[in-house]
Parts: sequence; structure tokens; C-alpha cells
Amino acid sequence: MRFYPMPTRVGASALTLIPYSCRPAGWNLNHPESSGHDDTREITLQQNSSILTPVQRRAFIWLAIALVVGILLWLLSPVLTPFLLGAILAYILQPGVAWMVRRRVPRGLAALLMMLLFSLLMTLLVLLVLAVIQKEGPQLKQQVPVLFAHVSAWLQPKLALLGLADSLDFASIRDLVMGQLEGSAQQVALYVWTSVRTSGNVMMTVVGNLVMVPLVLFYLLYDWNRMLARMQSTVPRRWLDKTLQLARDMDQMLSQYLRGQLLVMGVLAVYYAIALTIAGFEIALPVGIFTGLAVFIPYIGFATGLALALLAALLQFGDWYGFGAVALIYGVGQIVESFYLTPRLVGERIGLHPLAVIFALLAFGQLFGFFGVLLALPVSAILSVAMRELRQSYLTSTLYNN
Repeated sequence: MRFYPMPTRVGASALTLIPYSCRPAGWNLNHPESSGHDDTREITLQQNSSILTPVQRRAFIWLAIALVVGILLWLLSPVLTPFLLGAILAYILQPGVAWMVRRRVPRGLAALLMMLLFSLLMTLLVLLVLAVIQKEGPQLKQQVPVLFAHVSAWLQPKLALLGLADSLDFASIRDLVMGQLEGSAQQVALYVWTSVRTSGNVMMTVVGNLVMVPLVLFYLLYDWNRMLARMQSTVPRRWLDKTLQLARDMDQMLSQYLRGQLLVMGVLAVYYAIALTIAGFEIALPVGIFTGLAVFIPYIGFATGLALALLAALLQFGDWYGFGAVALIYGVGQIVESFYLTPRLVGERIGLHPLAVIFALLAFGQLFGFFGVLLALPVSAILSVAMRELRQSYLTSTLYNN
């Protein structure tokens, strides 16, 4: 009796043998299923029918989830702004609250005290700017006609050589600027209030932020430990150790960034105040302190301080000495900050390339506006930790090694 192999289903471990006389009618040995070679090819094709491995499928699912979450965050960015700002402030103020709690201060009272201290610091910063404006406002009114006279005397001959002598009416421009400066502070405040009131969206945004940010900040400070415990309890147990290690790395990165930035702010505030005082500026202290404290807003803070110093030089000196002194002082300060203070105290701690810093500032500013510029570097520090972890996982994966 002759026996012929009959192919089994995928996953079977052996071939079933049937007698030749018991073959089903119409069974053709030339059929692909009756050939051992073709059967092997069929089994191979069926085994490879799944394009994605389980690991790749999980990665694709997580990528899709991250994409959806990112789109939602972008769409809800106006609503999330007070919550995001409150969370950032809570992270900054949490060490102070913990320090008070260790000294038996009730947590609710500790949260209120830290919020009060932060509010006082922000009020001081605003008062410094107002002091500069109040000091320079009357001088600006007196110097504008003189400034226009100097500019007209210097520019008119050059315009005449080009045949454009009548293209600019300096007298009309001067009268327009003086008319704007003649307005009192009450008129300016009334104009601002009218503009805000006529724009319902702006009014709702301002009031909402003023109410929501302190509320979110207090509850986050009060429930900080319980909130972290709840978040930890939702992490799958097999990922818990890795997640905690990643969170500790991010926390360490942010702590180093904040400590370094505070040191940079303090050093620059002292430097600008002393340098402007030596140069003979009457408002050296408020301008210098403001410039140093405002550097936590990258580029914008420095530009604002530089503008105030140039305005002070124009109003107090009215010649090239003031502008030269400001250029020298702020140029040296920028060089020291860029090439020594920031690389030593901040850059080496978060490990961001200067081009990465510029890209982060532009990208976050485009997506989230002013708060995006403010949060660009700390968020980039967190992302750098995550990217470093992903790179390490990639280097140890079979995709890279095989």
C-alpha cells in the first residue's frame, strides 16, 4: 500500500499520512496544496502575513495616542494656559512649601505664604518698570523737540542730495509725537480700559487668567503629594521602576535649570546695577535690577532692559557718551552671559545646543505665544531627557543591532 503526505494546517507539527486508495476523489497531485515545496511556501507566506510585530503594533498605537493628545493640546491651548502656568508655578514653589511643612506649618498656610511671596516679587518687578517710566516720562517730553532738531539737521542734507528733501515733514511728525506725549496717565489708562472692554474675548481671557491661575496654583500646592501618589498608582507595575527613574531624571534636570537660571539672574542684576551706577546713570538701580531679573524670559527680557537703558541715556545725556556706555555695558553683559554664565550654570546642566535653544524659542513662541517663549527651555529640557531615553532604547533594539 502506498502512502502520500498530506499537508497539514499552519501550526501542525507533523504530516498526516493517508493510504493511496483512500485519497479523496479529484485530488490532483499537481495541485499546489499537494506539493511539499509549494506547501512550505504557503506556510511561510502565512507566517509572514502579519506585517507588524507586536512591539511595532504597540509603538504605532502609542504614537497615534501621542498624536491625538498633541492635537487636543494645540486646540485647547487657550483654555489650558492658566492650568499650565499654574502647574509650572506650583513646581517652582513646591520646595518652599515642603520646607515650611517640615517645620510644622500647615500645608494650606504654607501654600498661601509662598503664593504671597511670589506675588510680592512680581509686584516689585512691575514697580521697577513703573519707576523708570515715571522718572523718564517728563524728561522724554522735554527731549523730543531737541531730538527731532538733531535728526532733522543731520538727515535733511542727505535727503536733499537724493532729491527727497520734501519727502519727510519733520515738523508734522514732531507735533504728532508731542501730542501723544501730552496725554496724561489717566488718559492712557482710560484708552487701555476702553480697548480691553470693547474686546470681549480679551476681557474674558484676562479675567479668567487672573482668577484661574491663583486657584489652580493653590490647589496644586495643597494636593501636590496626593496628586503624585495618584499618578504613580495608575502606572502599570512592570513600568513603574522605569517611569519613576525617568521622572527623577526630569525633576533633576528642571531643578538644575532653575537653580542655574536664578544664579544667572542674580549675577546679572548686580552687574548691570553697578555698571550703570559707575557710568553715571541716575536710574541705574531700577534699570539694572530689572534687566538682570528679566533675563529669565530669553531675549525679550534683555531687549526690554536694553531699550530702557537706551532711553535713559537719551534723556539724561543726549549725546554719544550715553549710547556708548550702554552699548559697552550691555555688550559685555551679553558676552559674559552667553559665553560663561549660561554655559556654566545652565547649558551644561540641561545639555541643549545653542541652535536647539533658538529653535525651541521660535517653535514654542509660534505655538503658545508669550508663555511658549517663557516655557521653551524648561520644556525642552524635559524633552531632551525623553529623547535621550528613546535613543538609548533604539541603540539596544534589534532594529539597530540586526
